[in-house]
Amino acid sequence: MKTWLISGASSGLGRLTTEHLLTRGDRVVATVRRQGALGDLQREHGDRLAVASVDLTDTVGIRAAVDDAFRRLGRIDVVVSNAGYGLIGAAEEVTDAQIDHQIATNLTGSIQLIRAALPHLRRQRGGRIVQISSEGGQIAYPSFSVYHATKWGIEGFIESVAQEVAPFGIDFIIVEPGPTGTSFGTNKVGAVPMGIYDDTPAGEVRRAIAEGNFVIKGDAARTANAIISAADDVKPALRLTLGSTAYNSISRGLAHRLAALEAQREIALSADRDDGVTALP
Repeated sequence: MKTWLISGASSGLGRLTTEHLLTRGDRVVATVRRQGALGDLQREHGDRLAVASVDLTDTVGIRAAVDDAFRRLGRIDVVVSNAGYGLIGAAEEVTDAQIDHQIATNLTGSIQLIRAALPHLRRQRGGRIVQISSEGGQIAYPSFSVYHATKWGIEGFIESVAQEVAPFGIDFIIVEPGPTGTSFGTNKVGAVPMGIYDDTPAGEVRRAIAEGNFVIKGDAARTANAIISAADDVKPALRLTLGSTAYNSISRGLAHRLAALEAQREIALSADRDDGVTALP
């Protein structure tokens, strides 16, 4: 039996992962934004499920919930940072408030959840943090610019933190699903469209989503099971790509970036000093 802490557990992958873990006999501390969201699971599984109300834009609340979870349960093996939502709109269309809230939830909230868990994981001499990102942490679609900023941002944060805390037995998994059949689409927030973008790639993506033409191949239950299986591995890879759409889009994106880098090799090397390496002051 393992003990898990899962943020954003009221719906989507967070809810499914919670259900699967409880069914197999694990313990879960689940965070939700609204009270009663997991009442049915609490009635079914009793004290193996603890629920805390947390808004990821509330750093003080995040720390209090994490501290309380470790205090009550003693040891938590896996922390799953899952909470987040999509913001659709070209960069010029989204409002300042929408940008601030997207970053506060998806990026700053995830960072603060991880920071709150690290001291506890250090004290217990190890643990694992699973960050739910998306294919959007490696590639980008038009009309999702601010959303991509949060996903690329959290992946860079984890690339660094994983190196910082590896000596303490703490490791990470960055999960990168493609479009998956969850409530992500219904929970998304949209900007007020500007007509000037109707005939641009941003407008095309917006129409595809609105008209239901955005292809969703990912199966939510299989995705949740794959996340659990990776978290159970003794030594998982840092990144877990899930779904054919994510695999193909990330593969193409990385190939194009590598080709562009190789084409600039001579330019890159020409920027070096002639007298070799000099230490920073």
